[in-house]
Amino acid sequence: MRVLLAGGAGYIGTHTAIALLEAGHEPVLLDDLSNTSDVVTDRIAEITGTRVPLITGDAADDEVVESAFDAHGPFDAIIHFAALKAVGESVAKPLEYYANNLDTTYALLRVGLARGIRSFVFSSTGTVYSDPADLPFTEEATRNLVELSNPYSKSKLMNEVALTDIQAVNPEVNVTLLRYFNPVGAHASGLVGEDPKGIPNNLMPFVARVAVGALPEIGIFGDDYDTPDGTGLRDYIHVVDLAEGHVAALEKAQPGLASYNLGTGNPVSVRGLIESFERAVGHELPKSVKPRRAGDLAATYCSPEKAERELGWKATRTIDDMTASVWNWQQKNPSGYAG
Repeated sequence: MRVLLAGGAGYIGTHTAIALLEAGHEPVLLDDLSNTSDVVTDRIAEITGTRVPLITGDAADDEVVESAFDAHGPFDAIIHFAALKAVGESVAKPLEYYANNLDTTYALLRVGLARGIRSFVFSSTGTVYSDPADLPFTEEATRNLVELSNPYSKSKLMNEVALTDIQAVNPEVNVTLLRYFNPVGAHASGLVGEDPKGIPNNLMPFVARVAVGALPEIGIFGDDYDTPDGTGLRDYIHVVDLAEGHVAALEKAQPGLASYNLGTGNPVSVRGLIESFERAVGHELPKSVKPRRAGDLAATYCSPEKAERELGWKATRTIDDMTASVWNWQQKNPSGYAG
């Protein structure tokens, strides 16, 4: 299967490209490189022995998407990773988030449907669920746009609504919505991993930067939640498990619309993740408790049973696997892909 990965040079896209190659498929990357580096194609080739094509450009531009089809098509499927993804930044830059996260979807669909794709896999998020009383979140859990706290989550849910309507009038096409829960980890080789620009917005890369000495301390935002150790509970999933979920979704795709949670179903606390990372490093890391952040929930985790039942997929890697792989990546790449 030949697959166009929009945003494919990013963190999840790179790992998915590797998983697709290992499963015998042909990925092609489309990325504007705003949050990654073209070095990833060298790293993918080193891991797999195959150099994947990379088209540099904006997935929201129809002409750029057309050029990918002209140069490397036809494609059987598109996987759409091309989105801005920082929750806090989305509150400060709502117009940028809505424009990018919706326009990329529309351009990919306009061109893809005209060129005969039969499968469209959308990178959604577990933050589309709006009622914490629904825990663990199933695919039928509450999704209420006005109750979501940030433009990032709203843009993802708006995409889901649009994709539902578009698939309804293109019944021969499969649309799969994959709702991620806190991707972390890195490839076992240590050659590819998460390399956010500037100060990381997410916990795991922040902890890794502290461990390598690039940042002074870890901030724990709230230790008085109604959880076993007072810190927030999250469903962390190894990025390699997540990548394998995309392969399963493509290989099991049938005409119609389907949605799946991709997580472990086993939440880990903020302190639990830090303690796991400390085990990987071999010593304690500097940390301090800070006030709660607005919008943070005490717990968020999913039921992944539908994906296991229908896709034959299940996350198998533990939190210690996740933190050990990140430490391996960060040690080998203390400045990320820059050196």
